[in-house]
Amino acid sequence: MLRLLRERAASRELMDDPAQDGEELKVALRHLRRLNRLFRAASPMLYGVARLWTETGKPRRLTVLDIGAGSGDINAALLRWADARGIELTVTLVDRTQEACAEAAAYYADEPRISVMCRDVLDLDEQAADIVTGSQFVHHFASKELPDVASAMLRASRIGIVIQDIHRHWLPWAAVWLAARLVSNNRYIRNDGPLSVAKGFRSEDWRRLNEALGRPGLRYAWRPLFRYVVTIRKSGGSANER
Repeated sequence: MLRLLRERAASRELMDDPAQDGEELKVALRHLRRLNRLFRAASPMLYGVARLWTETGKPRRLTVLDIGAGSGDINAALLRWADARGIELTVTLVDRTQEACAEAAAYYADEPRISVMCRDVLDLDEQAADIVTGSQFVHHFASKELPDVASAMLRASRIGIVIQDIHRHWLPWAAVWLAARLVSNNRYIRNDGPLSVAKGFRSEDWRRLNEALGRPGLRYAWRPLFRYVVTIRKSGGSANER
């Protein structure tokens, strides 16, 4: 396993197959929420958003566009964070699959600050939100595709972007392999959970992305539990105070 994790896995996750859809995928999204809670997936994203918000002067209003959001469950923690600081926050959840969009809309049916949009990351409107986030999203792309994905996120943002993804390491791989089998018998979860760790990142991957983007401002930090948080602030970027 250590040898296999030296480089990012190239295998495609089941969830990335456009031919896969239906009730089984919806169930997988619900089970994924359990894993997100278990592995504290919201905490690293909060760290990155708070960093950009602070550096921009702590604006009273903030808009966030969450790409590849799935059911968007980790954004519940972002709403609580905003409430505690008196921030007027609105979040748009974006995913390209109808199943994810439907699941997100149902999950946040009573939350007016959350809206849902079905769209691909490469089709985002320019400056659509203050901060564009991607949680456990960019590992779905091959390394050669990452510069285009990050550039699309940057174009859609006014302040900058936050990427939170998995540290490629044997310990989280083993933990996710076990947890996926304890919490679910869903084939998406059991296959894609450990594979997502194998498709994760190490420091050198972020350095290569920074070089490929050819722009200053990319910073990355290791956060519990075996996550990386990448922030890229746009030069002169500021929140749209409406």
